Amino acid sequence: MPERGSGPAGDSVTQRLRRTQERFEPLVTRVILGGIFVTGLVAQFVKPVGDAIQGKAYLGGALLSLVGYVLYDAVKDLSTSARQPARPVVSSSELGSFVSEAFTARKVEISFLGYTGETLYNELYHRLQALSDAPGQVRDVSVRMLVPDFEQPMTVPARVGPEGQHVDDPGFRERLLRRCEEYEGALSDIADQINRTTRLVVRCEYRFYPGVPGQKVCIFNRVQVLHGFYDLSARMRLQRTGPEYYDPKGYTTDLNVCSPGTAATDPVVSMWNKHFDDLWALASVPGWRRSAAA
Repeated sequence: MPERGSGPAGDSVTQRLRRTQERFEPLVTRVILGGIFVTGLVAQFVKPVGDAIQGKAYLGGALLSLVGYVLYDAVKDLSTSARQPARPVVSSSELGSFVSEAFTARKVEISFLGYTGETLYNELYHRLQALSDAPGQVRDVSVRMLVPDFEQPMTVPARVGPEGQHVDDPGFRERLLRRCEEYEGALSDIADQINRTTRLVVRCEYRFYPGVPGQKVCIFNRVQVLHGFYDLSARMRLQRTGPEYYDPKGYTTDLNVCSPGTAATDPVVSMWNKHFDDLWALASVPGWRRSAAA
């Protein structure tokens, strides 16, 4: 579930306030600092002015506090920008740094839309294992994984038929289905252990969306989006002499990094959050969980 106040209306208000601050804060700061400089310069040559401000200790302290605030804000912005990726595009093998950064927050929310989620699962598994021993400031973790409905006939993934045709293969879909069940089971087991032994709340869940796995999307704490496209023409063999399959390679997928903070990226981040939330609400529960609840 999205956080209260994190919908489109809340995001638009936040974005307007941030843009207003970005627009006027530099001008106001320059005016104040310029006034300090001019006043000090005049006081050196005009004795009445110098005498007037000589004993203004409280005023001087306030001005120094203002300068300190400006310097702190600048250093904070520099530190934030240094944590963000230097490149606009990263490979799927680099997801570990984004997962680690997400787990520095008090409320961790990681959402995935794609194929099986294997590349993200590997990073999450080790991070959750370490969470019970070193939770830091983390108090709540929510992991949502949206994958194709492998219980239904599909064109991708599929077996390569005559003249490159896409032929649905129930056995291959079953193999992918069991893999996703294994991933959710492993993450859920760690979550249950953490919930029993600590005060943390951890939830990990898989759901199915209809259609082919065309896009790979990772959303970290609702503020950072990684997005890329699978190669739907990629092929592989399970055995050297066995049939060939259309099988998107998630670990080779490059991802565009979209972080908040500008008028250009903020609407994109909000759009992906809403799109994922809508898909999650429409998604179906996997058969292995339906069987367990029966």
